[in-house]
Amino acid sequence: MSSERASLCRHLPGDVTPGDLERLLWVVVALALIADVVTTFVGLNLGLSESNPAARGAIEDHGLAGMLALKAFAISVGLVCRPLLEQAYRPIVPAGLAGPWLVAAALNTYMISAMV
Repeated sequence: MSSERASLCRHLPGDVTPGDLERLLWVVVALALIADVVTTFVGLNLGLSESNPAARGAIEDHGLAGMLALKAFAISVGLVCRPLLEQAYRPIVPAGLAGPWLVAAALNTYMISAMV
């Protein structure tokens, strides 16, 4: 084990390995994706508008299928790039996907709650 990898593993709590962390983060990606899509469409149905121009175009042209295609594309890019990273750093891929989607879902929830 390289000293870099040993250093990373020392910073993880308990017996958590980078592989364990990555699996957990992929679950977070799935939950964040669902939360973002659901809150986006609830907001749109309440009269809010999509602020992301790419997502707005996809939704206007193809509805839910367009939004899911954008999410699938983002996940595909992450999966293609993932093997380029050392094993210890691969959790950054799902973290990088989940983070913005969680923020978007939180903002959507805030905007929805402000309307109700």
